[in-house]
Amino acid sequence: MRNQKIYEADDKMISLIRDNYSLLQSLGSFGINLGFGDKSVREVCEEQDVDTFTFLAVVNFTINGSMVTENLERLSIPTLMRYLKASHAYYLDFQLPFIRKELQAALDENDSLARLIMKLYDEYSHQIRLHMQYEEKNVFPYVDALLNRRTQGDYDIETYSKHHGQTDQKLKELKNIIIKYLPSDGLHNNQLSATLYDIYNNEEWLSLHAEVEDKIFIPAIRHLEKKYRQDDVSVKISDMIHQETATDTLSDREKDVIVCIVQGMSNKEIADHLFISINTAITHRRNIVRKLQIRSTAGLTIYAIVNNLIDISSIKL
Repeated sequence: MRNQKIYEADDKMISLIRDNYSLLQSLGSFGINLGFGDKSVREVCEEQDVDTFTFLAVVNFTINGSMVTENLERLSIPTLMRYLKASHAYYLDFQLPFIRKELQAALDENDSLARLIMKLYDEYSHQIRLHMQYEEKNVFPYVDALLNRRTQGDYDIETYSKHHGQTDQKLKELKNIIIKYLPSDGLHNNQLSATLYDIYNNEEWLSLHAEVEDKIFIPAIRHLEKKYRQDDVSVKISDMIHQETATDTLSDREKDVIVCIVQGMSNKEIADHLFISINTAITHRRNIVRKLQIRSTAGLTIYAIVNNLIDISSIKL
């Protein structure tokens, strides 16, 4: 049964551990070391460079299912990334090999059923490793690029979300076989029971890990993507406004050249009309293109009308 208490920043960190010893592994994934005495959650997090809001969001979710539905912008993406990467390292480099050693010690290697159990476990481990490696190679680099305002092609967090699921079918088969398997003596029976207990605990841990990704990490990245898209739109609007007001940066002669171009004059005709050389007329045209980023006569015509350089009635449409 889940603890229904919602922990806050001023609660003692030791109270969280005393009430929920399963948090010990989470502390390590956040990079929080023991030895914090009677300090509050806020004090411990600040001393060990962990975002307090994000830490409590993950802790309260894993303990009692409390969801972060508001203030998604307060979540620290770097803190979440550090937590998820460390969790992967813990599971892949320590927990999976540890359980395999337990299984080897508890099983009779000469028994065909025991060999099947080991085979199933290795297949399960391989699935988990591939799943986490996909996140390491694709999802996390995408988020890093997003934080640095760099695009990653057509990839987004929704692509990951649609393919994110638990790979636990082989684990269910494995547990069923272990439960039905009868070791040859009491010692191996006890070892196998202890290993099965660890498998159940790690299944629960892996399920919570996937839920943190689904319910906290993915929504946080969606929010970040939305924010950056809005920022991009704002920048584009700003650029458009800048272009529309660029007439202030044009010289009077360049404005005269635009009027001539809109009226259909060639470079020579512009030069004769304005009493300048052809080379000067060409230079003015180049400067106009550089300043306005408009190359076509139609575009310049619209620009001239919008900026009151010419009356629409004087243009042959």
